[in-house]
Amino acid sequence: MNETGFDKAFAALEQSVAEGRIPGGVLGLMDGKGNRLTRAVGRAAIEPEERPMNTDTWFDLASLTKVIFTTSRILARAEAGDIDLDAPLTSVIPDFRQYDPNCWERQVTFRQCLGHQTHFPAVEPIYTYGGDPDRLRAFVLQREWRRVETPVYSDINYILLGIALERLSGKTIRDLDPGPGFAWSADPAETAATERCTWRGRVMAGEVHDENCHALQGSGHAGLFGQVDAVLDFARDLLERDSRGYAAVNLMREPLSERRTHGWERPYEGWHGGALCSHATIGHTGFTGTSLCVDFERGHAWTLLTNRVHPSRHFDSGIMALRRAVSDFMNGAD
Repeated sequence: MNETGFDKAFAALEQSVAEGRIPGGVLGLMDGKGNRLTRAVGRAAIEPEERPMNTDTWFDLASLTKVIFTTSRILARAEAGDIDLDAPLTSVIPDFRQYDPNCWERQVTFRQCLGHQTHFPAVEPIYTYGGDPDRLRAFVLQREWRRVETPVYSDINYILLGIALERLSGKTIRDLDPGPGFAWSADPAETAATERCTWRGRVMAGEVHDENCHALQGSGHAGLFGQVDAVLDFARDLLERDSRGYAAVNLMREPLSERRTHGWERPYEGWHGGALCSHATIGHTGFTGTSLCVDFERGHAWTLLTNRVHPSRHFDSGIMALRRAVSDFMNGAD
């Protein structure tokens, strides 16, 4: 357990809070034996009322939902033989773009969505097209999507994977088990606040920040809530399953492109995981200010959970530089 590195990483987090870049945060480090360090600093909310941050504060994990929930369940379904990763989404969602049987969207596969190798746009304001979640799902499935020339990281990939999970289970996302220690909402008094939303007219706390996930009332790209210990428990489970040769974890580590694996990011120059992690590291971030990295070679994992969008996203929080600094300290930087 790199206690010195943890202390240095936490000092970087403290400095970010002291400079007013983020209200607060929780840092966690865990090794393969389950030993862990967690520490909190700053405030969970600064408006409408101040609340302190602590190590059992709940966080809107945002796009960590993609890897903790959706990727894990899609790969489990593949391992069980319920889906073929190289089959098109239409093998589970036959009505996807059903009025144009020759369209490009109907050729998109599960594996391409997992690796963000599709031509969907990065994001779309789906929430502006109506308030009925069932109709919005129909809109997602029947919309003639703008085809971007070069594949990009896209929420649409995971919204579609979430719909596939709903079809396979016969339940909505919010009726599915979010996993040990996780939830689809949290007590506002125990949750780090996110943004003062101009659309919903309030500071978001305990309900999902992401507008599209809110409008869909559950989605595969966002919506998961958790505490630092739940995130570290998830990472420990990955390390344990990797040591046993689980196929799903192998796929999470298997490169699909220069920057991505099945669901996760892998090290590249300038990535959020810093410059000192091993080549056998995977990681992901969440828009609200969350991140998780798992280094399979060193056998440890770390998570940085912040509320960097509180009370507004329209501010330079310096979150990317902080994530890199934290990761480098965790991996031995002076």
